[in-house]
Amino acid sequence: MTNTAETRAFRVHARHVDAHHARTLIEASFEAAAVAYMEHLHDLPDDGGEISVVVREVESGHEHSFRVHLGDGDPASEA
Repeated sequence: MTNTAETRAFRVHARHVDAHHARTLIEASFEAAAVAYMEHLHDLPDDGGEISVVVREVESGHEHSFRVHLGDGDPASEA
C-alpha cells in the first residue's frame, strides 16, 4: 500500500462492527474509502437498510461518517 500524491491512507469501520475490525485502505477520498470498505464488508445487518461507516484519514486524524444505503451503495455524509 503505497500513497501517491492522489491517494491517502484511511482507517475505516462500520459502526455496528467493533473498531478493532477496521481496515486500512489507500484511496483518493473519504467517500472512495467508504465505498471500498463496503465492497468487502461481510457483516451486513439483516434489515437491508443503511450502514453507518466511520472513515478516518490516518495522517491527519480527520474523521467523517457516512450512511451507506445497501441497495445502491451510495455514501451520504452524516451530520
